[in-house]
Amino acid sequence: MSNSGKSSPRKWWALFALSLGVFMSLLDVTIVNVALPIIAEGFKTNFSNVQWVISAYTISYAVVILIVAKLGDMYGRKRIYLISMLIFVLASTINGLAPSLLILNIGRVIQAFGGAGLMSLALALVASLFDGKERGVALGILGSVMGISTVSGPLIGGILSESFGWPSIFYVNIPIGILAGFLVYFTTKETPKYGEGQKIDFWGMLLSSAAIFSAIYGLIQKENHAQLSWFNPQIAFWLITAILLLVAFIGVESRIEKPMMDLSLFRNKNFVGSIIVAFALGSGVYAMQIFITSMMENALSYASFETGLRQVPMTIWSLILGPVAGYLTNNFSNRRTIAVNLLVGAVGLLLFANAMTTQLSYQELILPLILLGVSNGLVNPLLNNAALADAKPAEIGMVSGLVNVFMQLGTSFGVVILGLSQSRTYDTHLQTFFHSFDTHLPGIEKIKDQLLAEGPFSSHSIMSQDIQAPMTMVKSLQHAASKAFYAGMNSVMLVSASILTVAAVLAFFLLKDGQAAKNLENN
Repeated sequence: MSNSGKSSPRKWWALFALSLGVFMSLLDVTIVNVALPIIAEGFKTNFSNVQWVISAYTISYAVVILIVAKLGDMYGRKRIYLISMLIFVLASTINGLAPSLLILNIGRVIQAFGGAGLMSLALALVASLFDGKERGVALGILGSVMGISTVSGPLIGGILSESFGWPSIFYVNIPIGILAGFLVYFTTKETPKYGEGQKIDFWGMLLSSAAIFSAIYGLIQKENHAQLSWFNPQIAFWLITAILLLVAFIGVESRIEKPMMDLSLFRNKNFVGSIIVAFALGSGVYAMQIFITSMMENALSYASFETGLRQVPMTIWSLILGPVAGYLTNNFSNRRTIAVNLLVGAVGLLLFANAMTTQLSYQELILPLILLGVSNGLVNPLLNNAALADAKPAEIGMVSGLVNVFMQLGTSFGVVILGLSQSRTYDTHLQTFFHSFDTHLPGIEKIKDQLLAEGPFSSHSIMSQDIQAPMTMVKSLQHAASKAFYAGMNSVMLVSASILTVAAVLAFFLLKDGQAAKNLENN
């Protein structure tokens, strides 16, 4: 399977180049988060409209990732990777020059098509370049790059957008992408083409893309309309459609001779364990980070750059733990190591929950940030090795794609579930307070309605308004709103900790005990 049995500088340069592509691909999922207020101001629109700058990328990214992975398996992973890089760079240029929000959203869709290729094919290319223990180290490094790119978005986005304006978060991709593309072209050998005698499975690609789109769009609808029931047609239609499309996809794939996806993968409990861990990382860590970022900006009043800087105790570990993850992969059980580190993350989240009081200070966040960073910094790279433990050479691209799809689905699911948990707790605390708030002062009912309607992250700005009431009453209102907010954040952390704990138990019982590097070499 490998193209290189000897250790040579060339393949390490290839790893560097592929890591650059992965870094850009995943960074662009989160780098926009902190720049949204600046983008909204630049286009003179409201915050809800610019949120599609994020959603357009995440939805498109998840929708096409399996298709690009399959095309790479069929026609050569290096070729499709370089085409993806070209698309990504051109789309980044369009985004930076976008004269309107519509053009920016279209550019983000195109950019996601390229980013999905960079992400899904890099793992397969790295696996083909390295053998034995070197492969474990290389995959560990690549996994660390995946981890740090996802969690460092707020810091890099804050630096660029505040210093050079929001277009810079897209322009930065151009020189890096060109450099990475040239390095991949000259250092990476093409992989075998596994599509001999196989036609493109158009129905499989169409149904899988439509199912993923429907699922994520339905979750986004629920996120944007938290007050609506899951059974509301605006939400239920998309989720039911996703289920029906999934059933149709399974039916088509089980009947054709050469399907897009080998459904027997899901009979392998090690693979099932891997996608469960990927889903848990998305819902319990990456979705939770969105809430931490919003809390720092809204409740603690940090600027975008300050927010990113204060998350360094979490993000730095993904950068430095890559070689450690490779060592662990080669010498210890993936099953036990992943399970233990998921529990480390759960402990960090419990410490987060304990710190969520009206007296919260940044110092209380440092230890839980470190624990969560160590957890993510080790689990993410180990996950790649675990997922590939039983993968045949022709399946590596699809396995990589599926792991990333479940991580994206997990993130979308987590944002909704954590948001609902936060809002429910916040509303309950506020309602309890106002029930005991015996006053008929004009304007108090309006404040109550505003606090409940605009949600937890708006409570601090609402309570900073000039309220016509006695000072003692104003202070009581402010304290109640703050207490309700932190109670909601406590709920977010407890739900996230539960997700990681359940994932740790399932990982322990489902993942293989052996080392992925040896299994890949035997393939």
